[in-house]
Amino acid sequence: MKILADQNMPLVEQYFADFGEVTRFDGRTLQSEQLIDVDVLLTRSVTQVNSALLHSANKLKFVGTATIGIDHIDTALLKDRNIAFTSAPGCNAIAVAEYVISSIFALCQENASSIEGKTIGIVGVGSIGSCLREKLKALNVTVLVCDPPKYEAGQLDEHQDLELLLTQSDIVTFHVPLIKTGKHSTLHLLNKARLLALKAGTIIINASRGDVIDSQALLEVMQDGAQLDLVIDVWENEPTILTELLEYTRLASVHIAGHTLEGKARGTQMLYQKLCELEKVEAKKSLADFLPVPSITDINLQETFDIPDLGQLIHLIYDVRRDDGILRRDLVNQGFDSLRKNYPIRREFSTLNITGANQHADALAALGFNLI
Repeated sequence: MKILADQNMPLVEQYFADFGEVTRFDGRTLQSEQLIDVDVLLTRSVTQVNSALLHSANKLKFVGTATIGIDHIDTALLKDRNIAFTSAPGCNAIAVAEYVISSIFALCQENASSIEGKTIGIVGVGSIGSCLREKLKALNVTVLVCDPPKYEAGQLDEHQDLELLLTQSDIVTFHVPLIKTGKHSTLHLLNKARLLALKAGTIIINASRGDVIDSQALLEVMQDGAQLDLVIDVWENEPTILTELLEYTRLASVHIAGHTLEGKARGTQMLYQKLCELEKVEAKKSLADFLPVPSITDINLQETFDIPDLGQLIHLIYDVRRDDGILRRDLVNQGFDSLRKNYPIRREFSTLNITGANQHADALAALGFNLI
């Protein structure tokens, strides 16, 4: 069996070597000819899997994307060609939620404010939005959610109209898929009119898809003096991003919100499990077999530890300002894709064992720390 895998997907050899030969490819430059005699294609979001790419795929029987989103995959085409397909829903939900939480606490620190009492609007309540919602509930904040498709399907217990959510929230964070047409299109969901309706000081976080925000409109309102705190991980026209927007962005990164070691590895594991199912073999390998011991594993909290100290604990594991600094320092010389490919190791909150959690044990556990 010949397996073609994105060069940025971790642990492919460890998981898939028993199935056959693994060859790596550059996700942005993959050509149809590279799929000749290939049985399995393992990809990420930067590769468009369409008729042009699959033109020479004479043996392909399985396509897997180690991502939650599937807007880069022509699933109808795969079905027509009887090619099995799977994505990795939820694989990086924890990672993205932690990116958002790290960003919020970083801005609260820099703005000399507290997260307590804030109203946080979550737009899109799939795997990531739901995970974030549960974590935020432990932090004495008001959480508003907006997801019309899920609400109409009876899958949400509460729902706020987008226009109201945008004007009522102190922080708005986007976690929607990119849908370009139809009733629930998310293309330029945050457009100029909605940007102008936001109250001064609103924090806007986009860790979904770049096209969800009209970046040119955002640049224009910021140049005109809008007082918004921007956290941007995903950009229109990646990797050729609107660099003029960086001047007005408080925290910027190179589409890495979901790139914890655990999150990326979960995606690979989910594709491995699906291929095992298709090939009718037992899935014997797991993350515990491969993940290294993190640099910081244990901490004992002082009796005086309180909610305002949470930011220091969160940033002990992951401080988003590291990634902002890397982008601003190296984007011009190294480029967007190179920074993404060479993203430094990042671990999840669950890798930290905490003792002495006192009355804040529930909040720490909800955030994902391991209490012992």
